[in-house]
Amino acid sequence: MKEILIGRKQEVALLEKIKGTQKSAFVAVYGRRRVGKTFLIRKTLGDDFTFQVTGIANAPLKHQLLKFHSALLKYFPAMESVKPAKNWFGAFELLMEGLEKSAAEKKVVFLDELPWLDTPQSYFISALEHFWNSWASARSDIMLVVCGSAATWMIGNLLNNRGGLHNRITHRISLEPFTLNETETFLKQKAGVFDRYQIVQLYMAFGGIPFYLEQIETGESVMQNIDRLCFRPNASLRQEFENLYISLFKKSERHIAVIEALAKKLKGLGRNELIKLAKLPEGGGASKILKELEESNFIRRYREFGKIQKNTLYQLTDFFSIFYLKFMIEQQFEDKNAWLNGLDNPQIRAWNGFAFERLCLTHADCIKKALGISGVQTQTSAWTGGSDSEKIQIDLLIDRRDRVINLCEMKFSIKKFTITKAYAEELRNKIGLFKEITNTNKSVYLTFVTTFGLEPNEYAASLVQNSLTMDVLFESME
Repeated sequence: MKEILIGRKQEVALLEKIKGTQKSAFVAVYGRRRVGKTFLIRKTLGDDFTFQVTGIANAPLKHQLLKFHSALLKYFPAMESVKPAKNWFGAFELLMEGLEKSAAEKKVVFLDELPWLDTPQSYFISALEHFWNSWASARSDIMLVVCGSAATWMIGNLLNNRGGLHNRITHRISLEPFTLNETETFLKQKAGVFDRYQIVQLYMAFGGIPFYLEQIETGESVMQNIDRLCFRPNASLRQEFENLYISLFKKSERHIAVIEALAKKLKGLGRNELIKLAKLPEGGGASKILKELEESNFIRRYREFGKIQKNTLYQLTDFFSIFYLKFMIEQQFEDKNAWLNGLDNPQIRAWNGFAFERLCLTHADCIKKALGISGVQTQTSAWTGGSDSEKIQIDLLIDRRDRVINLCEMKFSIKKFTITKAYAEELRNKIGLFKEITNTNKSVYLTFVTTFGLEPNEYAASLVQNSLTMDVLFESME
């Protein structure tokens, strides 16, 4: 079956727009491993590459240069008598020679897995700077597209470069995981017949990572797929967590320490508390680690309601990392079908609830759209208040410019969720304490987001202003 490009409409439109301009462009595409960066570029621009090369993992300079030369001969056959360059400056000189003879109106150059090309003491970055600054940027017909998963390298050497490439990147594309809408479309392309409840369960384990979704067998249930991919002997994703962070970050043990610390608290952690729990170095080292994780879409920053900007919290948002640390790290499910047979396990039920809350937070824009407030200026946040004996937590607040606050309750259930008398009293107390402690004069609307909606009863009728189902999370935001 021919693979088609799912979603990515904004990214495709940007790449096509850049290609059509009468100006040279330097485009950096980055994001976490397995998110589909190379696939996006090849599907959008592959037929128009004037030159393309992919770095070789863990290979010395000599092998990288030979691979580069082989690509030169492929795209510029007239250079068959030219000997391989001895260094990167010579290699880029040969590339310039080939491009100058090309008849292409827009010369698209794609350097994939760029960090692998930059071997120790190879001066690759210096040669790339020279290629762009002294030649390509002065022209109007070069589109240089670079890509790589190694976040430490991409951020430090390109996005935040303080040398010759400082502010030379003309366009950045941070590729994010699929949304639920895109995940549903992807699975339909695979001829999957999963309903939305199953897709939610799948997303809560794997997130919207195309590589993981590609391994889903449509002839199995979602739970069978999770069992096969994560818990069977030789399961394909058993070593994924370690490989993921090692491939992305230098000294990845520090990044993993941050992920492990954040996995223990749904709401997130403040900077100082996080640094302490993860045992990070104080100062710039910690900032660099947090920035790299944020740029790679593993964590996010947000502020608590009513707090000043510097009191931001860091929250883990990568679904697979959460699932791995909750269940896979100790490999509790060694027996065949153990995950499937353990669905009534209290630990799994609790995880379903927490994971569904994260799912709603990730798709907060869909919730706003369903509430009809996409055009209203809003700020999403969380809030914790009360005394030690009566502490309450709200994981999603939507503070609206039209003087309304949506206080969101997110509940995962296999059927319609029922608000009991006791829970109704808890909700009244939560709303009352929130109003009292924050001293807000805005209207507070209690908003429920559930899998299948609320069971109609007197408590739902009297307390809830908005009841949304998981279907709203599947809406396209384009």
